[in-house]
Formats: sequence, C-alpha cells, structure tokens
Amino acid sequence: MTTVSNSTGQRAIRINAADNVATVLDDVEAGAMVIQGPLVPLEIQALEPIRQGHKIALDDLEPGAQILKFGVPIAVATLPILRGQWVHLHNCRSRVDERSAGLDPKTGATKDTPYA
Repeated sequence: MTTVSNSTGQRAIRINAADNVATVLDDVEAGAMVIQGPLVPLEIQALEPIRQGHKIALDDLEPGAQILKFGVPIAVATLPILRGQWVHLHNCRSRVDERSAGLDPKTGATKDTPYA
C-alpha cells in the first residue's frame, strides 16, 4: 500500500504497485503530489480539484486502456486521461457495474430513475 501526499497534506492511496490510479483520501486541489512506498518516489501534478474517494490517474491513459485498482482492471478509459486528472464516469466505463454508466458523474444519482 502506497500513500500519496504533498506539502499541503493532500492525500491519496495507491493499493497495489501495478495500479494506474490512486484513491484520494481528502478533497484535493490542483498541485504537486508525491507517491511514497515500494516504488521509486513519483511526483504527480493534480490537474484539477478531485473530491475525496475519487481517483487520480497516475499514468496517461488512452481510450480503451484498462484502469487498474487493487492490481486488477476495474474500468476502461472512454476518453484520453492525462496523468493527474480526475478518473470517474465522465472519462471511463466500469467493468464492475454496468449501471454506473447511467449515473450522473457529479452527484452519483441514477439517470434512469424518474424523480418526482
């Protein structure tokens, strides 16, 4: 397990050395982050604010690239994703939950359920 942090205390966690995303532990603003752990330290520039619990790309990913977390593919990139970008429903498709493609990327609310 690798913890990602920078001098402002922004943190994320990389579960497996093979992962190409890390999960943000606190809300993150754009800026430098460093991955510490079993791999050579790696600097990441968060390119945009990322909310707690969401993922940050640790590598550039082309459409069709597998998104790895826990050392296994959990999603497929649907758009180009730059290292340091927010990885979520707006730029990938889940391999775990096909219904997630119908969720609003900001709120997580389903788009296929009518609300009164």
